[in-house]
Amino acid sequence: MRTLNVNLGERSYPIYIGEGLLQKSAELIAQHGVSQKSPLLIVTDDHVAPLYLSQLEGHLKAGGYRTVSHIVSSGEKSKSLAVFEEVMTTAIQAGLDRSSAVLALGGGVVGDLAGFVAATYMRGITFVQLPTTILAHDSSVGGKVAVNHPLAKNMIGAFHQPALVLYDLSTLATLPPREVRAGLAEVVKHGLIWDEGFADWCDEHAAELLGLSLPELGYALEKGCSIKAEVVSDDERENGRRAILNLGHTIGHALEAIGGYGTLLHGEAIAIGMVGSALLAVNRGKPQEIVTRTKRLLRRFELPTAIPSGWDEESIINAMMHDKKFREDKIVFVLPESIGKVSIVNDIQLSEVRDVLRQLKEEGYDV
Repeated sequence: MRTLNVNLGERSYPIYIGEGLLQKSAELIAQHGVSQKSPLLIVTDDHVAPLYLSQLEGHLKAGGYRTVSHIVSSGEKSKSLAVFEEVMTTAIQAGLDRSSAVLALGGGVVGDLAGFVAATYMRGITFVQLPTTILAHDSSVGGKVAVNHPLAKNMIGAFHQPALVLYDLSTLATLPPREVRAGLAEVVKHGLIWDEGFADWCDEHAAELLGLSLPELGYALEKGCSIKAEVVSDDERENGRRAILNLGHTIGHALEAIGGYGTLLHGEAIAIGMVGSALLAVNRGKPQEIVTRTKRLLRRFELPTAIPSGWDEESIINAMMHDKKFREDKIVFVLPESIGKVSIVNDIQLSEVRDVLRQLKEEGYDV
């Protein structure tokens, strides 16, 4: 088991990474003050529940905990106010109190939804992340929790840090290939924003990562978590540097929204968005190799690098203007200066965005 720390003063917490950690769940959450006298709520989805829910419940009950579970449909559409209300109803009916905890067993959708429940139930109770996807190595760290509005992703949310993140790498073995590819988009992102050497390492080890080879995957996920932990420790509430983690998200979130939160997976949309950011940087005078290397790296992981055929650019722009990154009539972008280094740019004109969307549509593909 490897341990990283997110350093946030009294809200600091560990990230445990290793195989078979669900078996140690009761012991680890007890070490971090989760009461055995109050019921726990496990939130998971209908893909993860048949695989790991009974196992987790068994380990927790053996450790002296009482649990209740709520299973949502898998996919981004469960990040809604309607589903949030259903989970809240389960929490109230189960008698959760201020000493209870909400456990998120699943990917980014489950983590965001369960975290928002924890942030708002009785004005905030303990929250534990138990990610089961590659993508969740990013979303489970940092305390951003939210649900979507039909017009914009993650518009209704809060900052609510977990008490701990328990990342059992054994759960990744059951991921379908498309989820593996989409999750690795966020791994690649950490190299593109922070560490050129790590980006090159990902390029060199793409086959092993796609094949879920645990030595390489464990290293990549630890590296990604460590980069995010360092950034979040410096800027918890995204008042400055933390925004660099949004590389590709300005366009990516808009693509998710107009696709109805189901056509593109989050990582697929972010991959397209990262190419868009690279194009925008090159259009502003940065070296062409930024686009070339970004595309090559993403294609090594079989990720899309263009907007799907037939998607309307004005609809994409309208969705971007409902995003949290649209401020004071300007769209905020994270742009690469080189591979491994980015900057936050807040003077992007709509004409520039339209040019980039046209470029992304030139190589469109069917979904």
